[in-house]
Amino acid sequence: MLTTPMDVLEQFPIRKSKKQKQAFRDAVQAYAQSLGYSVTVEKGSMGVHNIVMGDPNSAKYLVTAHYDTPACMIVPNFITPTNPLIFLLYQVLLVGLLFLISGAAGFAVDLLTDNFLLSFWTWYIVYFGALVLMMFGPANRHNANDNTSGVVTVLETLTSMPENQRGKVCFVLFDLEEAGLIGSASYRKAHKAATEKQIVLNLDCVGDGNEIILFPTAKLKKDKEKLIPIAKVCGYFGEKSLLLRHKGFSVYPSDQKNFPYGVGIAAFRRAKFIGPYCDRIHTNRDTILETTNVNILRAAIVSLICQ
Repeated sequence: MLTTPMDVLEQFPIRKSKKQKQAFRDAVQAYAQSLGYSVTVEKGSMGVHNIVMGDPNSAKYLVTAHYDTPACMIVPNFITPTNPLIFLLYQVLLVGLLFLISGAAGFAVDLLTDNFLLSFWTWYIVYFGALVLMMFGPANRHNANDNTSGVVTVLETLTSMPENQRGKVCFVLFDLEEAGLIGSASYRKAHKAATEKQIVLNLDCVGDGNEIILFPTAKLKKDKEKLIPIAKVCGYFGEKSLLLRHKGFSVYPSDQKNFPYGVGIAAFRRAKFIGPYCDRIHTNRDTILETTNVNILRAAIVSLICQ
């Protein structure tokens, strides 16, 4: 049972198996209903169960996050949203590492058996087996940032929303983001007409870093009428900043990509020559959830919706 949104971190730290997800959904449903929200669990393709709190058809805004837990990896999912060269080099390095491991396994089998066909299949199975494990392997038991932070922020915003403003917003927790944005794609398909105009504020990995960046989709960047109110709630908060990235190259791979007016929101550290980066997710080092980030985003989103 949830008494505060931060209870998710202790009570439901892993949300990967059917049983874990069901327990989490039951707790969230009870929590939201206790605050007066209508809650439905929408089923979709590939076993998706999205949690929808509020009216998805009349809302002007969607505040979203994915609740499924990623698989644990040896190396992190390293994201540099404004530096395409570093991002590309890291992906090449990751693929090269997989080739090296699978190649070594195939070479060892070839030495032991002198059987080319057997060594080839060893390489093939190890390589693609590693890819499958990266997506569907054992749950990462440490996921404070990815994406417990997003879930907590959604629930904190839901808790703080004035009752007379709730008709403007619907809160959605997506399933199966880690498997390829499947939950948000299913939601978009089910609510295509409504989501053509809604602004979707998607919170993914917002708990670790002083620089919180908002990444609008290409269509939203061109719509000044929708973009200006978002820019108004951004700013600097001591060591923290909330910044709108509406010019120059940027890419953040998350659920907002499935919506015309999506905004990806994430927190980053910053390094010289690299720029903003996220470097601990999908590993056992993902243990940081800064409540200051949650509070900044909660206040900003409530302010935006209540304008």
